[in-house]
Amino acid sequence: MADAMAVVLTETRVVSILTRTSGFLRTVSSHSLQPYRGCSFGRSLCGAGCYVQHNRWLTRGAAWGEFLEVRTNAAQVYLAQCARERRWARRSRSSFAVFMSSSTDPFVPQERRLGVTRRVLEAMLREPPDELVIQTHSHRVAEAAGLLEELGARTRLRVHLSIESDRDRLPGLPPPACSVASRMEAARSLRARGLRVVVTVAPLLPIAEPERFFARLAEVADAVVIDHYIGGDGSPDGARTRATLLPRAMAAVMPESVAAAYRERMLAVAWRAMPGRVGVSRDGFAGRYLSAAP
Repeated sequence: MADAMAVVLTETRVVSILTRTSGFLRTVSSHSLQPYRGCSFGRSLCGAGCYVQHNRWLTRGAAWGEFLEVRTNAAQVYLAQCARERRWARRSRSSFAVFMSSSTDPFVPQERRLGVTRRVLEAMLREPPDELVIQTHSHRVAEAAGLLEELGARTRLRVHLSIESDRDRLPGLPPPACSVASRMEAARSLRARGLRVVVTVAPLLPIAEPERFFARLAEVADAVVIDHYIGGDGSPDGARTRATLLPRAMAAVMPESVAAAYRERMLAVAWRAMPGRVGVSRDGFAGRYLSAAP
């Protein structure tokens, strides 16, 4: 797997950790929470097309995948903000719902040593949001299963685990941060403990054996969300992603995979394996699933 450890680490203390959502996340959650700035998975396969790398305010001129800012006081700031933001969310959005995370991974390899995400989750045990969505690309989320079980008893919790394909490699791109097999096993183990697990096939990459892939997901996950970079990367017609090497690598394997119609084909396959448990783009991330076959 790709080396996600060779990054420049810095530490900072933040004054705010709960960000009121807009844009893509506006109907998904009331707030986002980033325990880190940057992502040490940025030089792996998932980082190749990651839309966050185009956010100049966030990258501040640094290469994506080469830096990780550790927000050491994230848990304390969450507790300080929580009451005010809960009141605002319930008044303005009906529910205090937190998405963690949209521009980093809460379970980067350094988390095992630094524990920023763990401390935030422990703070949430004291002051739980109404709903929590944990979005990760890492099998390491399974290491927090006990803590997540406790939290799941206090809030509506969904663990979103990215598995974009049944392939571990695309030509010309780095390997994934975590293998498909390790993420499948993490999903299975979390679901076996009673946690709600959603596999996010986003961005949708070329799938070698679609019927088999979605049948496997049906065994390890409660639901699946499918999102193509066209319509899903926050730019008209996938322009952000087209500026990266990802579409070329996808087309080399499966030319039709770079067209929006490919998502519709995969939605139909997913529905056959998981009827009633298939979401599309932001509705899926919000926990809203198709009510009929696509």
